[in-house]
Amino acid sequence: MLLGALVGAGAPPSWLNGLPARLGFPDVRIAIERVDRCGISATKVTVTLPDGEIEAPAEMVHSHHHGTSHGHPHGHDEHQESHHQHGPHRHVGELIRMIERARLSASVREKATQAFRLLGEAEGRVHGVPSDQVPLHEVGAIDALVDIVGAIEGFEQLGIGEIYHRPVALGNGWVRAAHGVIPVPAPATALLMQGLEVGPNGPVTGEATTPTGAVLLRVLSQGMAPAHWRMRASAWGAGGRNPVAYPNALRLILADRVHEAAETVMLATDIDDLNPEYLEPLREALTSAGALDVQMWATQMKKGRTGFRLEIVTSETTVAAVTETLFRHSTTAGVRRWRAERVTLPRREITVAIAGEVVRVKVLDGPGGPRVKPEFDDVAALAKLLGRPVQDVALEVRERAVASLGGAAGDGPSLNKEQ
Repeated sequence: MLLGALVGAGAPPSWLNGLPARLGFPDVRIAIERVDRCGISATKVTVTLPDGEIEAPAEMVHSHHHGTSHGHPHGHDEHQESHHQHGPHRHVGELIRMIERARLSASVREKATQAFRLLGEAEGRVHGVPSDQVPLHEVGAIDALVDIVGAIEGFEQLGIGEIYHRPVALGNGWVRAAHGVIPVPAPATALLMQGLEVGPNGPVTGEATTPTGAVLLRVLSQGMAPAHWRMRASAWGAGGRNPVAYPNALRLILADRVHEAAETVMLATDIDDLNPEYLEPLREALTSAGALDVQMWATQMKKGRTGFRLEIVTSETTVAAVTETLFRHSTTAGVRRWRAERVTLPRREITVAIAGEVVRVKVLDGPGGPRVKPEFDDVAALAKLLGRPVQDVALEVRERAVASLGGAAGDGPSLNKEQ
């Protein structure tokens, strides 16, 4: 489902088609198609082995029927297969080694390895075997490898670095697994979901979250979505089942943070025993941790000592990380904290190309029209490359940005800093 949603959101099909070969399975094929799920057009991705076998959804078991299955499900509800089952298997440790050998970015390799280690630990706890020795049936192993690596790399393909989720629906009822009929959520899913917020199941019968889905949440998501955001686009990825009562599809929402009106957290502290040379590295560390703004100014401390007042604006979702960073990177022994409302103008970012180089430009949508300010670091780098004064390059970028906006820049002051 997530692979389908990523392709629907703009990840190149050619990238996904080439992924199995990079993982060591050149004969595995990827099929991408548009399907209907209860009237919603969604993208469906199918991983097919050379013999035509695919990973089928876990079979739901209805209360009035507990007979023998006539299908051959290898559902993700339980990756662990019986040691006595016939057919080829691959162990989690082997899959991790394949990831380590594959042509992947360092970030994708790290997250994919972490995902399979978590998956192996969960399945190993359920079945009483070492995590790296957890056996997966050949079909489920290859499908899981493409699913997990593809989902992680797909966000990289889209240039998305911040991923959040809503409360997770687990589903309900019973499904048939390798060891018989088990309740939803499957044991491995329940272990992997520990610490994540669970929401209503809605109309879903059967699994709404598999171990693969749960482990992707663990390694990709930064937690619950921010309180304020603006949707840019959305895409649907279809599952293998097609029930008539609800769309069996996953929705991926692409969004921008909204800072126009929100409650923020203010942090403040006074420091008189930190070398001023370390103030700028402290500001950079706080910003990297999620601070929206960091202000510093000199102040008079007790016994005539000169000190510095720090005031930091952050959000509720990042206040813990920013507070920890403040303690870690400064000599403060305490932090004051209070909540404040913040109202700002809507903001966005556009780009301007000069001499083949791209310069980012911040745009504030003010009452008198947009206000623009080129990103200083980009302007400085371009000025150095062209051998021109920084202010001249900044003026040219601003003029081109205003022209790209239809020449409708407002009369207000230009944007000169983040607030």
